[in-house]
Amino acid sequence: MQEEEILGKAYDARLMRRMLHYLRPYAGWVALGIFLSIAVSGMEAVRPYFTKIAVDQNIAQHDMPGLLRTTLLFLGVLMVRGLLQYLNTYLTQWIGQRTIFDLRMEIFAHLQRLGLTFYDRNPIGRLITRVTNDVEVLNEMFSSGIVMVFSDVFTIIGILYFMFSMNWPLALISLSVLPLLFYGTFLFRKKAREAYREVRLQIARINTFMQEHITGMMVDQVFGREHKSYEGFKVINGLHRDANIKSIFYYAVFYPGVDLIGAIAVGLIMWYAGVEALGGSVTIGTVMAFLQFNEMFWRPIRDLSDKYNIMQTAMASSERVFKLLDDTTLVRDDDNAVALPSIRGDIEFRHVWFAYDADKKAAEPTWVLKDVSFTIRAGETAAFVGHTGAGKTTIISLLARLYDVQRGEILVDGIDIKRIRQEDLRRHIAVVLQDVFLFSGDIATNINLGNEAISHDRIVAAARVVGAHKFIERLPGEYAAEVKERGATLSVGQKQLISFARALAFHPRILILDEATSSVDTETELLIQKAIGKLLQGRTSIVIAHRLSTIQSAAKIIVMHKGEIREMGNHQQLLALGGIYSKLYQLQYKDQELPRSA
Repeated sequence: MQEEEILGKAYDARLMRRMLHYLRPYAGWVALGIFLSIAVSGMEAVRPYFTKIAVDQNIAQHDMPGLLRTTLLFLGVLMVRGLLQYLNTYLTQWIGQRTIFDLRMEIFAHLQRLGLTFYDRNPIGRLITRVTNDVEVLNEMFSSGIVMVFSDVFTIIGILYFMFSMNWPLALISLSVLPLLFYGTFLFRKKAREAYREVRLQIARINTFMQEHITGMMVDQVFGREHKSYEGFKVINGLHRDANIKSIFYYAVFYPGVDLIGAIAVGLIMWYAGVEALGGSVTIGTVMAFLQFNEMFWRPIRDLSDKYNIMQTAMASSERVFKLLDDTTLVRDDDNAVALPSIRGDIEFRHVWFAYDADKKAAEPTWVLKDVSFTIRAGETAAFVGHTGAGKTTIISLLARLYDVQRGEILVDGIDIKRIRQEDLRRHIAVVLQDVFLFSGDIATNINLGNEAISHDRIVAAARVVGAHKFIERLPGEYAAEVKERGATLSVGQKQLISFARALAFHPRILILDEATSSVDTETELLIQKAIGKLLQGRTSIVIAHRLSTIQSAAKIIVMHKGEIREMGNHQQLLALGGIYSKLYQLQYKDQELPRSA
């Protein structure tokens, strides 16, 4: 299993600037949030001052009307503060949700642009962690961190102002325990940061393990691996549990520690203020106000420690998110890429070399294709045969420009595909794969893939041609019938027929069939073979097949072996050649004869 990298500093100004960039569209709302935070902080800090006035002035002087005014004013301040706090909380959460919406959309758009080489080396579970967990951590930074930190800072400033203005010696006594707090906070930050990183590592491992084993559940059950998988998950889940317990331990120590330091401060206030009160230099109202200020003072201190922890976790998460966004594993269009509104369908490979590991630091890449050259004329059907791993599927991936070749050229209508916009190139290509992928939704959407230019009549017509209409009309809702994830409620043959209808509905000039009939029963294959005849008419077609009986009518058969073209010709020419194709044909013929002779 691939591990998560442990990245990030406690604070990185570069990352912080990038995170703040996402707040720029909401700068006005952020400013309003900061203003509301300051207003709430000011009203929070003034509360004990009302206590001092009520005790030292109104109560001491038996001023009942004054006490009523002070009480009503105090209640008014509390009500206004409550309203402003509600608005501030709602606004900051609104800003956070808007910001992570923008960020998630940017990540998803970037994932759609990344080349398949990126997905070859990154497990899906890790990418899901990026879009879900890591972005959610940044939501805390945007909503609870950046804006709300002003509330804590100004609350502390306000409290300090009132404390020093009321009695500066008593204020100094109250703050004498701060060095102890700073030391404890330093230790907490260090330990909590390490524990958090371990939690993030284990979350990513859980996501990767879950994605892999849920996808491969059929293999697990068929081969009786449930217990082994369960034990593997138990180990990973246990590590995640232990990491969380470890992080909880540091919180469990830190917060009571802060309360203990606050209690020491209360004791110092009571001792010093009591001595001074006996001498008449400190009033009872001042003592009561200082006790309230002391209680209020430690609350934003704890909150700031939380904010610091949020910032640390956001640094680690943002570094991972930005590393993903900065990934340049892209199939890029040329700056002068040309549009291709229509094509004839001529295809040419010129001395093409390709390796999947060419970007790795290796002495020599593992070449999957070696000096491959061939030509397919417009409207011609060419078939590729060869053993597994010979490079057949790689050829169609390169033609659709899912990867870029390292050497040589691929031309469509005489134009190097690197000079054609990817969108225009792929508009003219349709692929039917052996492993059909269907999206959650309905039958119609899986045929037109959400392309509104493909009408319902066109969808039905395509389904009729390939023989899919017959089973679709028996489904509840017909073309509106629900399709579960990956088409779980449909048979392999039905999914294959839908993929044929999808290819036909897009009217491609270049059609690629990659083992398109290998997973269907004989009856369905006969149905598809009839449809293929209509599907191939007037189109440049590339057919990859192991069953040679399905490609005998191809105008050109290209035999691949270990990444090279070994033979080329039609069926009769290759049989007469007596080479690889002839041997493959004889082996398949014998395999077909054995059951009958038995």
